[in-house]
Amino acid sequence: MYTIGQVSQMFGLPISTLRYYDKEGLFPEMARTSGIRQFSEKELEALRIIECLKKSGMEIKQIKQFMQWCAEGSSTYPKRLDLFLQQKAAVEQEMEKLQKVLDMLCFKCWYYTQAIQDGNETRLEQMLPHHLPPEIQKLYDNAHDTDQPESSAS
Repeated sequence: MYTIGQVSQMFGLPISTLRYYDKEGLFPEMARTSGIRQFSEKELEALRIIECLKKSGMEIKQIKQFMQWCAEGSSTYPKRLDLFLQQKAAVEQEMEKLQKVLDMLCFKCWYYTQAIQDGNETRLEQMLPHHLPPEIQKLYDNAHDTDQPESSAS
């Protein structure tokens, strides 16, 4: 069993957040000793799932619904699976967006490293947009693969 302070440190969460989760009913079977919350492995696992769902963009209201489905038993397995499939798809979509951002940052790091070595951008401008080294071309292409108009600012 763990105290709220220990759990706060373990998860890097404020004690007030853990109290809020408890108040919202996210730890329905939590034991108390003289009114003091006692977190078991079951609550820790619930907290891992809660934090995962929060980080995936889910709101507490939806997380509460998930926890309710868990309490209802195996008949809600299809609902729970659907919820996780939806969140997985949302995270994958966000990761694709972030990969484009990372590719642009990597491309620009390479670009300006080369510009510093050359003392100007002349050679680089001649390489754009289709004559870059293969590994840099991949970064450039992914970073510029968008439906929005491209900016020509270097």
